[in-house]
Amino acid sequence: MPYLLIRIAVRDFTPATVVFIRLTIGALILIPIAIKQRTFLHALRGSKHIFFYACFEMIGPWYLITKAETSISSGLAGLLVATVPIWSSLFASRAGDRTVWHHTRLFGLIVGFIGVFSLVGIEGFSGESALWAIGFVLVASIGYAYAPLRIRDALPHDSGLAINAVAMAISAGFYFPFALAQWPEQRVSLSSLLSVLGLGVFCTAFAFVIFFIVMAEIGPTRTSFVTYLNTAFAVLLGVMILSEPITLGIIIGLPMVLVGSFYASRKPKQAEY
Repeated sequence: MPYLLIRIAVRDFTPATVVFIRLTIGALILIPIAIKQRTFLHALRGSKHIFFYACFEMIGPWYLITKAETSISSGLAGLLVATVPIWSSLFASRAGDRTVWHHTRLFGLIVGFIGVFSLVGIEGFSGESALWAIGFVLVASIGYAYAPLRIRDALPHDSGLAINAVAMAISAGFYFPFALAQWPEQRVSLSSLLSVLGLGVFCTAFAFVIFFIVMAEIGPTRTSFVTYLNTAFAVLLGVMILSEPITLGIIIGLPMVLVGSFYASRKPKQAEY
């Protein structure tokens, strides 16, 4: 849903304003939950680490993706974000995870990168989509992959929900002056208003709450499979609701990126490398 809602919201709001509203709503909902769980103050003590996490998880990526969606389709944005497991595998290898070079995961990396290069080449150089916007989403995806690894090492015992509540508050504070200066002067359409509110309530606050509940129930590995559903729904909703075209780049890149991400993120039971 977020990619669809962002695409609608940027019709009337600037990217910085969309990000600010989304972050503010998310923080206002998550902080009371974290306080009730008695995890907020503990996370607050690690603010210097959370600030760094916020830069790579929210301040940078959320703006880059939102800005990119002023020029590319929501489906393409969702597809590009599906490369996160590929980048995560590369960061894991630098952190000492040798299973990344197991033949199964290596196969996923190769297929995934071929899919990314095919997608960028077809969409960007054919003129179907703005090359800079594709680059923005790929940089955001790299940030998404790096941020959790960094915060996990810095604050391994803190609540994930509390960490993200603090990160949203920090990020909202960062974007406040930009949103204030760019607040729309003209009348905002109902669709844009509902979209940005939906982004904050459902795709930010509730999504994080549900994510950590699910992760506690089935573990982080199985929870990560939401990436593949995200991509499929992003493309489907863009086509059905916004009448976005299914381009040649998406037709070729979608299966390769999904297959690559799937295998790149699979840790073998007995690594043979």
